[in-house]
Amino acid sequence: MWYNIGMTAEEQAKAIAVALEDRKGTDIKIYDVRGKSQLADFFVVATGAAAPHLKALVAETQSAMKSAGVQSFRTSGDPESGWIVVDYIDVVVHVFSPEARAYYALEKLWTK
Repeated sequence: MWYNIGMTAEEQAKAIAVALEDRKGTDIKIYDVRGKSQLADFFVVATGAAAPHLKALVAETQSAMKSAGVQSFRTSGDPESGWIVVDYIDVVVHVFSPEARAYYALEKLWTK
């Protein structure tokens, strides 16, 4: 079940970035897409070194957010595929392998 207790979308995005940094995620970016996307207000993108690292990054993010009273709505992807998406409704987190991040280049969607 999804729930959010008292954190704004911006606070969620920043807390997620801290959790990713704590687990040694790299190239962490927060994109404010309010007015540019109907899917979410913020996208957080990070890179992990390998499949086990991607799994650890997502686990740390979910643990930190759950402690803050925010439960994810849905998680998709697989560490072996190189891309995991965690949906917090107002914030969507993308955790990539270096190869998948370069291939999909999501940042190009929001930096125009």
